[in-house]
Amino acid sequence: MSFSNDVRNEISTSVNDKDRRFACLYGMLLFCRTLSREHICFQSESRVSAELFSNLFEAVFKYRPAAGEHIRRNGAVLYNCEVEGENAEAVFQKYRLADGARVIDSEIIATNSLGVFTAGVFLACGSVNDPAKEYHLEFACPDEGLASQLVVLLNDIGATAKTMLRRGQNIVYIKGSESIEDTLTFIGASQCTLELMNMKIYKDIRNKANRIANCDAANIDKVVKAAMKQIEDIKLIDKAVGIESLSEELREVAQLRLENTDMSLQEIGENLSEPISRSGVNHRFQKLAKMADELRNGGSIK
Repeated sequence: MSFSNDVRNEISTSVNDKDRRFACLYGMLLFCRTLSREHICFQSESRVSAELFSNLFEAVFKYRPAAGEHIRRNGAVLYNCEVEGENAEAVFQKYRLADGARVIDSEIIATNSLGVFTAGVFLACGSVNDPAKEYHLEFACPDEGLASQLVVLLNDIGATAKTMLRRGQNIVYIKGSESIEDTLTFIGASQCTLELMNMKIYKDIRNKANRIANCDAANIDKVVKAAMKQIEDIKLIDKAVGIESLSEELREVAQLRLENTDMSLQEIGENLSEPISRSGVNHRFQKLAKMADELRNGGSIK
């Protein structure tokens, strides 16, 4: 089951009284595919949305729409709910709908029903991506005017909504995770909001773990390269003059490095006969490196 269907299932269970049914059905009607005095057609690929539309319509108008199914070329099932004639006219009268223009009538919806109305809009034309993949919620609106009105409504609740035209269709979309969380909570999908928040926390932790792992890997590579360079210098000195010719402090770190290629500078310092700090060990290796460079340049060790 998709995340969009989780949202639809959750908000459908919250439409449980007369006022909420009226407000939710208003959103579904206003944003449905076809809306005229002669013919109303609600279409959705979601069985949940289609069944809720029929149930709400029957509860409000005491009439059950004609239902049907159509299988698309891609195999998806499209559910249809149709209302015609005097029943369609009754919808226009009850919701004070205008001919030829779809307008959100704020007077119809009490302030505490705006969220349920918007839930109806989501059931009619909304979808939200799986938060494990990306943060994206959108409404495929039936016309430009409704899209503009919906943007205002969403921005009023604190969400950052924008519009775009996709293949001739007016899309209202939200990208930010916090704006999507606000929207889902507003339309009554609080459990899905928590799921999104948990996924965001999981992704943040995973990203931090990956950054730490990458940093650790980079540090390991750096240590290994430094150790190989030190061994190369020591072997060059040994071949030229012998390690025994070195001072006791340089000879001891050189031998420890040759015997322990994976030791860090700090570990070498701790294993000396007289332990010293990491910087002290590094200073001794710098001396050995300088000697090796002099030998490479044809000089001799002073």
